[in-house]
Amino acid sequence: MTPAPYRVRSRRPDRADTVTLSLEPVRGRCAPALPGQFTMLYAAGVGEVPMSVSGRTRHGGYVHTVRAVGAVSEALCAKRPGEIIGVRGPFGTAWDLAAAEGLDVVVAAGGLGIAPLRPLVRELLRRRSGYGRISVIMGTRTPATLVYARELAHWREYGLDVQVTVDHPDPADAGWTGPVGLVTRLIDRVVFQPRSTFAYVCGPEPMMRATAAELTRRGVAPERVELSIERNMKCGIGWCGHCQLGPLMLCLDGPVVNYGRVAHLLAVREL
Repeated sequence: MTPAPYRVRSRRPDRADTVTLSLEPVRGRCAPALPGQFTMLYAAGVGEVPMSVSGRTRHGGYVHTVRAVGAVSEALCAKRPGEIIGVRGPFGTAWDLAAAEGLDVVVAAGGLGIAPLRPLVRELLRRRSGYGRISVIMGTRTPATLVYARELAHWREYGLDVQVTVDHPDPADAGWTGPVGLVTRLIDRVVFQPRSTFAYVCGPEPMMRATAAELTRRGVAPERVELSIERNMKCGIGWCGHCQLGPLMLCLDGPVVNYGRVAHLLAVREL
């Protein structure tokens, strides 16, 4: 429960409210994170929040892409190189890469849902010969809110089918000629064999429900669709109960869970 001190090694603004921070351990270090796991990040005097791991540094540190949506995330986004952030973790379950070996792969992201999927895609590229066709479909509000644009282009250069859609074109960006609409519309634009496909999905919950439902409707087995489900995690170790979803404690049983296990839970309206 005691955060380890990590120093901000670099800070890269991704858009007006989002930055990517590279963190290096000051003394000791947390364990390496598997793709899909998260850490608890602590801003001294402000508080602590769960944050998906979006990469790792060469020296055993973490990379986090943080969006300023509250007091703690705003404090984290304001950190500059040399400043200290507390880190606990890594926690939770990881994307099951072994289960997808030999299959086609569909990676579906909504907004910053691409952050916890980024280490997964990098690992798929590292083991490229072990998988069939790999498609990445991503949705964002406008062209200006797209993150990792250069990396998406890099993935295309390595032969991945990368498709991006926007909710609505930004009037200031008249150059957008790509698809407009929901992520689910991109499923028609990628090639995969449903009965031999594994899918990884992360984004806003309505997007994940719709994408998982569409994939399974097309014949992908629910057990071969993995979602990263977030809740208000406070402890990270199953003590506080804030992240409970039915019988699951998502800091322990998640955040990565297969759709077959949670489809009925996601259909329940939460008050």
